[in-house]
Amino acid sequence: MRTITIVQADPRWEEEFSKIKAMISGHIGDLIIGIEHVGSTSVPGLRAKPIIDIDVVIEDMTCFPAIIERLNHAGFDHEGNLGIEGREAFKRRFDDGFMPYHLYVCPTDSKGYREHIAFRDYLRSHPDASREYERIKQGLARLYPHDIDRYLSGKNNFIKEILKEALYGNEKDI
Repeated sequence: MRTITIVQADPRWEEEFSKIKAMISGHIGDLIIGIEHVGSTSVPGLRAKPIIDIDVVIEDMTCFPAIIERLNHAGFDHEGNLGIEGREAFKRRFDDGFMPYHLYVCPTDSKGYREHIAFRDYLRSHPDASREYERIKQGLARLYPHDIDRYLSGKNNFIKEILKEALYGNEKDI
């Protein structure tokens, strides 16, 4: 059973992202718009689970079958959207020597991609919100060290409030 661990921010996370980005780009770079470092490890100074979250950005889903094929050939399994519309997850079949990472493919107009970028950028530009998010994550990791579902659901209200302000304005349902 894995333990949820929040660790001190590490400047090497950006270096690790760059290495993973280069590897991914080598397989599908001609099919994509870009590769974004998202999630807590992309926010300087923010404590996080030491797992890099990566969004591979595509124009639309027309190239997606080719991406699945190439990533499969490179050792990735397509896992579907894992319950998040507009975000397709991939998992490496073997240890590739990089630090742990989550790989998602997202069209530019997808809700999942827009929310990842808006949340990341908001935390980068609002240090008080970043510190509050860190406090929430640390508390949840202490309360639910072996329950990722409760850990994740415990962050939902904070994330929704940030997205409301950063992306959706006064819309009630996000």
